[in-house]
Amino acid sequence: MAEAAALLVDEVFPEQPVRQWVLSFPFPLRFLFASRPEVMEKVLGIVYRVISTHLIQSAGFTRGSAHTGAVTLIQRFGSALNLNVHFHMLFLDGVYVERPDGRLRFRWVKAPTSAELTGLADKIARRVGRYLERQGLIERDAENSWLAGEDVDEDPMSSVMGHSITYRIAVGPNAGRKVMTLQTLPADDPPFGEEAGKVGGFSLHAGVSARADQRDKLERLCRYISRPAVSEKRLSLTSNGLVRYQLKTPYRDGTTHVFFEPLDFLARLAALVPKPRVNLTRFHGIFAPNSKLRSQVTPAKRGRGRQRPGVESAEKTPAEKHAAMTWAKRLKRVFDMDVQTCDACGGAVKIVAAIEDPVAIKKILDHLEEQGAMPQAYHRPAVRGPPWQQKLPQLHS
Repeated sequence: MAEAAALLVDEVFPEQPVRQWVLSFPFPLRFLFASRPEVMEKVLGIVYRVISTHLIQSAGFTRGSAHTGAVTLIQRFGSALNLNVHFHMLFLDGVYVERPDGRLRFRWVKAPTSAELTGLADKIARRVGRYLERQGLIERDAENSWLAGEDVDEDPMSSVMGHSITYRIAVGPNAGRKVMTLQTLPADDPPFGEEAGKVGGFSLHAGVSARADQRDKLERLCRYISRPAVSEKRLSLTSNGLVRYQLKTPYRDGTTHVFFEPLDFLARLAALVPKPRVNLTRFHGIFAPNSKLRSQVTPAKRGRGRQRPGVESAEKTPAEKHAAMTWAKRLKRVFDMDVQTCDACGGAVKIVAAIEDPVAIKKILDHLEEQGAMPQAYHRPAVRGPPWQQKLPQLHS
């Protein structure tokens, strides 16, 4: 995940301001998206068109004369290990306008107001509702808003996902009951203005942004939205055998921890696994692989409009020079492993080749071991007993 964040910053996002848009959905739609990724993909297209049109119109242009782009990271988890499909979209905080000479000029757009967020959330809810109604996936009546239909395929994971979405136990003798929680803080009133952008279960926020010169902040933002579902630092076992998970941010009612039976904890993890071949990172607009403008705006300069080697100019910008990072540089950037510096003398180490053939690797390692150069470098760790026989952290309930 850390490498994915570094790639986004170094190769995709240009040195322009970026804003994070977060969209959450009603409970029935979360289950629908988790069970039918193809529907989620269509809805994502609707959401992107609504927000991108708003940015273009706010800059005073039309869709034919201006362009924007975004990267969406689809998260499937909530803070309590519950199934919660929602979109984290990193939009350019502005639009690109093409000049008469073919070059692009960036126009910054001011942050959306509360009224604008509410209007956008309402527009997204209505368009998504009409699309799902045409597909026969939801129904609408006069008294209620959009209701989930019964056309969802039944499979063994449906019950597990449904219980995960509604914070209920999926398996075991307590199936159907609410997950046990621990409230250690007093209830907190919602901050002023937080209701902006919430319509019919849809919630739209756009309060986090990074200026063009805040590349470090952009990388931290990319690392946050591409983080894994489970934090091992906040996961532990209680003295009575329950799995205890600490929330990163307490709920408004003061809840700070949730507890699971071991079998139900495994069911929670199973519900968070996406279906095969479902890409959770999507590129839109000028960041899309088929965009003819992608090579002109991204630091890596890759795309359909990329110039041929004979046409490229000799002078490169600083962004172009550091865009094409080698695998050795990425090891240092992501994992802080510097393989280009000698541990003994501190001098530079020249990488001769990257060997991938297992037979050749074995011969080289056997030769080094015979020469006494690295007798313990690749030995396996000592044999251990089963995991349940190891000493586990115990917490007093």
